[in-house]
Amino acid sequence: MDKLSIFAISDSSGETAIQVAKTAGAQFKKTNILYERYPFITTESILDGILKIAAEKKAVIFHTLVNSNLSNIIEQFSEKNGLQSVDCIQGPMKAISNRLGSNPERVSGLVHNLNEEYFKRIAAMEFSVENDDGSNPQNLDKADVVILGISRTSKTPLSLYLANKQLKVSNVPIGPETQLPKEIWQVNKNKIFGLTSDISKIQKIRKARMLSYGLDEDTPYSNSDNIKKELEYAQVLYKKLDCLQINVADKSIEETATIIMESLNIDTK
Repeated sequence: MDKLSIFAISDSSGETAIQVAKTAGAQFKKTNILYERYPFITTESILDGILKIAAEKKAVIFHTLVNSNLSNIIEQFSEKNGLQSVDCIQGPMKAISNRLGSNPERVSGLVHNLNEEYFKRIAAMEFSVENDDGSNPQNLDKADVVILGISRTSKTPLSLYLANKQLKVSNVPIGPETQLPKEIWQVNKNKIFGLTSDISKIQKIRKARMLSYGLDEDTPYSNSDNIKKELEYAQVLYKKLDCLQINVADKSIEETATIIMESLNIDTK
């Protein structure tokens, strides 16, 4: 049986996008379709993380974003990465606007269909966004999952994926010159997961990052010796914390998330 991932991305509950996707998907009985809803998306940085996951899974994207800039980001990303995307709101708004000769309000969430699962997912997403990249270390003990890793180990996309599974996630950047929050030593070791990778993999990602900023790709940030020192520091730290280490070099975000959820005895379906 064929498999397909469909992402429903919205700045509200995502109910409209998911229903349109399911209505279309129901016509493909011989395909195992996994629907993933990413609600309450209002910033480019969070959207970028979700799109990275979509690219890894070659997902079809259904989106309802009243912000035309965010919609355009999805369309441009999809075209660049060979993904299929469906804008479920901009076209209909344009049709109504043309008929009426007036502009839409462009206010998110004017139509709601809320349930307990929605609120749990929203709470997890909000927590994970607020506690991304080392923010608010005082909340580490409130997280369901704490992710540690050096720069470019996909901490943020992984956090968002787990948040979509209703898990509250804190992720913390680490390194020889980065101050580790003292609160980490009070967290249950079973909730902490240390990400590692290969030097060449990290270097490739960091060089691409520098080029995207219009900078020289060869910097101390992308230097292999410096990356080696960072990874060695991470290995020592993880042993001190006695936490589970995961090498993400050859793993998709979904595979890494599955390892984490299985370690926590959480259903991965």
